[in-house]
Amino acid sequence: MSNQIYTTDVLVVGGGTGGTAAAIQAARRGAKVILVSEFAWLGGMLTSAGVTAPDGNELAAFQTGLWGEFLIELRSRQPGGLDNSWVSFFSYEPRIGAQIFADWVNALPNLQWISGYVPLEVLRQGNCVTGVKFASFTVHAKITIDGTELGDLLALGEIPHRWGWELQSEFGEISAPTEYNSLTKKYPVQAPTWVVVMQDFGDSAPEIPQAPNYDESLFIGAWDNYGAEKFMNYGRLPGNRFMINWPQQGNDWGVGAGRLIESEAKRQEFLQECFWHSQNFAHFIQSQLGRRYGLAPNIFPQLNTQHSALSTQHSALTSFALHPYYRESRRLIGITTVREQDILPGNGGNAAPLHKDAIAIGNYANDHHYPGIEFALQPKSIRWGGRWTGTPFTIPYRCLVSEYIDGFFACEKNISVSHIASGATRLQPVVMNIGQAVGMAAALCIEYNQLPQHLHVEKLQDALIENSHLPALIVPFFNLTLEHSEWLKWQKYYTVNHTAYPTTGICPNLNISQYLDLHKNSVNSRINISCVGTFHFYGQQDYAFTVLTPSEYEGQTWQLVTLHPHIDSTLEKLVNGEQLQLQGRYNSAGNWLLVEHIEK
Repeated sequence: MSNQIYTTDVLVVGGGTGGTAAAIQAARRGAKVILVSEFAWLGGMLTSAGVTAPDGNELAAFQTGLWGEFLIELRSRQPGGLDNSWVSFFSYEPRIGAQIFADWVNALPNLQWISGYVPLEVLRQGNCVTGVKFASFTVHAKITIDGTELGDLLALGEIPHRWGWELQSEFGEISAPTEYNSLTKKYPVQAPTWVVVMQDFGDSAPEIPQAPNYDESLFIGAWDNYGAEKFMNYGRLPGNRFMINWPQQGNDWGVGAGRLIESEAKRQEFLQECFWHSQNFAHFIQSQLGRRYGLAPNIFPQLNTQHSALSTQHSALTSFALHPYYRESRRLIGITTVREQDILPGNGGNAAPLHKDAIAIGNYANDHHYPGIEFALQPKSIRWGGRWTGTPFTIPYRCLVSEYIDGFFACEKNISVSHIASGATRLQPVVMNIGQAVGMAAALCIEYNQLPQHLHVEKLQDALIENSHLPALIVPFFNLTLEHSEWLKWQKYYTVNHTAYPTTGICPNLNISQYLDLHKNSVNSRINISCVGTFHFYGQQDYAFTVLTPSEYEGQTWQLVTLHPHIDSTLEKLVNGEQLQLQGRYNSAGNWLLVEHIEK
């Protein structure tokens, strides 16, 4: 491959969540695609970074497009199912997620995947990106997509971008600081986390050594107000394993994160500290909770030992993710910038106003990580389905495209978004949706011989909501799932009439009873328990259930939750003390029943 030159329609650099989705979608649409990744696994946050208990877009109405396809594949491949943790409804083994992405890529003959390389130079002709140079080869492309974890092409290509905080005066965001301060200095961006997976061995796990910089005081109080068992079950995975990605006195590490974009030596220095911090937290857990907990072997491919004090314990190196979970990146200066105001619910409702050029959706609460610091943000959560969920918002096409440079898209955490708003747009399903939209846009640019700045967004919106694999949602409604016969009708209506979008997040005049027959046909494949018991109403969107049968659960009281709109509607109408028969999936980590069917 030395000094080889490739020519392609679309080049995707970076095999993270967004980059992988972009490459797959562009190739499925018919473009010739080259995907170059740094690591042997594709999927980024969802696989190689170890965040296999993803957040956001969990409601049934939001499980569409590639994100919905990914969940379908996980359900069919993960032994024992996905109901393992209490932080997520979808907890799975990292290798299974990585295999899904690899299978999708390998099924596309017009998609060439090259792993083990990082970009060295961005090629430009004037204000147009024309390709990227790597150590052993160069790729010339009509469209180049930055799917790197830290927005590397933005820096290499001198594409105007941002890094870190903006003041309140920049975008008028209420949660932004009015002036730079000790927080912005200590944490220039959100803290990354180097995920490690632990395992319950019963009683004799190998000892986890301390790293050279061990400081027990950093972890004191990690599971206060939770208890040890609930703490471990936060990211419980199949096989008595545990994803350790814990914010409270845990393994977030953000001190001096600005080094990530300084020299290579400074970057390696930060990565070493980040890795050691996670190793030290695992040691602390074992020292406090006992030798039943150790490092889980053979979870990830062999880690590069340059970051490890465990170089003589090779099996332990497969317990650590291949790279940190980066929560923030360099960020493009796009035609528009997503601000805090754009992700918050509008007009006293439960959804943000709809962008005219919406191409993806998210719903997660705005979540920032600065270890040891409580950072206040404007709320964007509501009670729905018996639990807290985030209010939906949309991603505009204009934040994917540079204001100054053409032939180029951003598709990761590097889109044009403010530091404050990035706390909601960075989540795995949102980035996957963004990647799919960018991949579709890139393919359409090839089809219509247009550059990204001139693509008609209406064509992109139609292509997404009419996607032949699984249509991708761009207009979010709590009560409108993909199975409904009017789904496409209302998606099309509100993309044309975006100002008519109701910020209640409820699609009006919708026949919700249609879900009953649809749901009955699919529910049996998704239940693991049928039980009879007594319903408890504790308050608005706060429900519980005391089990009478089966006998193995008799007397237990569980929280009731759901992801389906017709179940949510039924739960709201139930009377305290009613006896019910429920079908669903019990999650012992969360002590809830995820309700799929109700009979009185």
